[in-house]
This record gives sequence, structure tokens and C-alpha cells, in this order.
Amino acid sequence: MTVVNIAQPGEGRPGNRPPSMADVAAMAGVSHQTVSRVLNDHPNVRSGTRDQVMEAIRQLGYRRNRAARTLATSHSSTIGILTVGSEFFGPQSTVLAIEAAARAQGYFVTVTALDRYDAHSASEALSHLADQGIDGLVMVAPFEKVIDALDDAALTIPVVVVAARTKVPASDPAHYVYVDQREGARIATNHLLGLGHRNIAHVSGPTGWFDATERQIGWQEAMLAAKAPVIEVPAESWLAPSGHEAGKRLVESVRSGEVTAVFAANDYLATGVLRAFWEAGLDVPNDVSVIGFDDLQISNFLIPSLTTVRQPFRDVGHAALTELLDGAAADKAPKVIAPTLVIRASTAPPKSR
Repeated sequence: MTVVNIAQPGEGRPGNRPPSMADVAAMAGVSHQTVSRVLNDHPNVRSGTRDQVMEAIRQLGYRRNRAARTLATSHSSTIGILTVGSEFFGPQSTVLAIEAAARAQGYFVTVTALDRYDAHSASEALSHLADQGIDGLVMVAPFEKVIDALDDAALTIPVVVVAARTKVPASDPAHYVYVDQREGARIATNHLLGLGHRNIAHVSGPTGWFDATERQIGWQEAMLAAKAPVIEVPAESWLAPSGHEAGKRLVESVRSGEVTAVFAANDYLATGVLRAFWEAGLDVPNDVSVIGFDDLQISNFLIPSLTTVRQPFRDVGHAALTELLDGAAADKAPKVIAPTLVIRASTAPPKSR
């Protein structure tokens, strides 16, 4: 039978100080070394002893001294994440998935978000994270100039980059994890081609973003393979107002039949396009089909519900953390995750004209 002496939190500790490992050892009736082994998940601890120690930890409300552990092990058990602003759904969903996976593995996470997407700001952010003694870095900032700063940083810790950088210099020490953006764009475009559309315009994402570039290439490759016209409408940002402006520029082309479908580079842009078409009295999908990318939760609740390409952000987050913790012994081939098509009400065969 397991016996643990129950005491009130703070009882018997001078100045009501926080409980220590020695307090846990005394309450559980084991040595300080045994408590350390339990905390570090050492395999050579009997299950009954482990239960005694864990019950004492629970009773006392003991928390590990992070600073002391860092001094003792030369590791902070902290992972740094460098990311872009919170308005970007994909990167932030990935950051949340990485944080959850890291916490499950017993790691702390410190996040720095860039307010400007240039090499100087990225270099300052990287220095800020490195000064915190992080054990590894995950960059969720798929912007070309930000990655350039990483190339110049010469970090000595493991680095994983979540970005569809398909041309990586041989000297780049980072490991890459990403969803196959180019394939996702092909899937979206081929879905529209399969419905009978030939005149498919692409509302492309902003310049400088790896994801935007890869989606544009995938759409273009599919259109050229089908010997269909290439019609691109660049957007100034990833956000709905840019999609709205692009949609307004497409209204007359839809009315004339020069465009029968639109592939928007993300769901926010697609939402703006839908609004512009609604304002112009165009019916989606009877007058024009629209497809997005990302599968925002709201996409299923738009009118009409939005056909889109789903990115498995949780899988990306787990893969990034696994690569960071285990990738040092593995090859540097990028870990590429497949997207999936979600068909909803915003796409249909083109109407006869």
C-alpha cells in the first residue's frame, strides 16, 4: 500500500517558501535522486515509487525550478518560435499546433512575432530568441526576406523552417517542413477544369511569400497542361479587402464570359471575391465558380459555402517539432505534407452562354 504523509501547502517550510525537491523526497519517503529520476522519466524507477513521488508532487504543488535546471543541464528546455503577425491564419494555426506538441513533450515555448517582414527585423528577432538560451528554433514565417536573415544568422542550435522553400541552398543548415502548396493549387485548378471550366482566373497572393509563389506555379502548370488561358489578378495582401478589390476587377470579365471560375490564393481572398460578385449581382456558382485555399472554419458557413484546399496545420506542427527534436540524426530531405480538396457549394459546371 502506498503511504504519503499529507501536509498543508507551506507547512514546515520557512517563510512559506515554494516546495523543493527535498520536500517532495521527504513527503514521499524517498531520496532526492529518486525524485530527480521520476521528474526526468528515468526508466529504472518502480511504478509504486513513481506513484508515491507523483502524489507528493501533487499534494505539495511542487513545480520544477526552471532556472536551476538550466544551470544544471546547460539546456533550457525551451523552443523558440519566430512567426509573422497574428492576422495570418495559416502561420498562427501552425504555431498553436507546435506549442501544443512541445508542451506535451515537456518543453516551454517562447514566441516572437515580426511586425515588419524584412531581413533587419528578422535578424533582430533571431538575436532576441538566441539570447534567451533556446534549445532549438522553429521559423513559421514563409517570407523570402525573413528566410534570408536565417541564412546569415549562423545559428548553432537546431532549426526547422515551416515554409514551402523548394530551392534550398546546400549550405542551409535548417530542416524544412511544409504542406505541398503547388500540389494543392493543382488540385484546386484541376477540380475546376474537371467541371468544364477553361477560363479560370487566379487571384494570387502577395509577392515575397513562398506559399503564394508555389500556389501560383501550381495553378499555372495545371492551366498550361490543359492548354487553357492564363489569367492572373495579383492581390496586394492575403486579406479579404484585397480579394474584394480583385473581385471588382473581375466582374466585367465574368459578365462577358471571359472568366467562368476564380481560384483565390487563400480563403480570405476568396471571401472578398464572393462579396464583390454579390455586390455586382453575380450568382456563385451559377454565373461563376470560386475556390479558395486553407479551409478556414468560416468557409463552411459562407453563402455559398466555399470549396477550398485544406491544410492539415496540426500535422504540420507535430512534424515540425518532431523534426526539431529528432532531425539532427536524420537526412535533410524536406518533410512534405499533402493537402486535400474540400468540395462545397461555390463550384459547379459553367453555365451555357
